[in-house]
Amino acid sequence: MSRRTKFYLDKQHGKIMGVCSGIADYTGVDALWVRVAAVLLLLMGVGLLIPIYLVVGLFADKKPTELYVDHAEEKFWQGVRQSPRRSTRDVRNAFRDVDNRMSDLEAYYVSSNPRLSAEIDRLR
Repeated sequence: MSRRTKFYLDKQHGKIMGVCSGIADYTGVDALWVRVAAVLLLLMGVGLLIPIYLVVGLFADKKPTELYVDHAEEKFWQGVRQSPRRSTRDVRNAFRDVDNRMSDLEAYYVSSNPRLSAEIDRLR
């Protein structure tokens, strides 16, 4: 499992043990909504919530400070965790777009420069 797709406690943004903020970081949902859901589940009488919270808080790893370079990278990896197929499709489309732009650039320079065109044909 990649370091960036693993669940971590987010103690920097956490209130008690960093479990809710870790879940928020992992899923990309705002930490406030994760905390509200946890309180609602607790009020509804889900008795296993506190022991599960404590076990996760004690045994999960703390989030490394150098995990993400910037906010855009953090959002990208949250998207990968939420939907790997969609992320793969988005990356593939981005590479296809770059390939098409490079092809257009090559066609422009080759068509306007007969000497370069001849040199490329000689290399093939």
